[in-house]
Amino acid sequence: MNESAAITDASFHRGDKVVLAEGPYQGSPGVFLNLTKDVNWAEIAEPGNQGRSARTRIHPAIWLKHAASETSTLEQ
Repeated sequence: MNESAAITDASFHRGDKVVLAEGPYQGSPGVFLNLTKDVNWAEIAEPGNQGRSARTRIHPAIWLKHAASETSTLEQ
């Protein structure tokens, strides 16, 4: 197991509010769902826009950071 996977697995739990700290969608909020079979990738629920409901997307786990507590909760 690589070191970053172990850190990611211990750092995030289902339901944690996260934000994409890196990548093309930097600053996007979401809710951590789980790691994929490849533990370097994570599924997060991202808020919908223009009246759409939340959607699940996959991003590299190293891009995730815990969000500030004022981030709104996504409907699941």
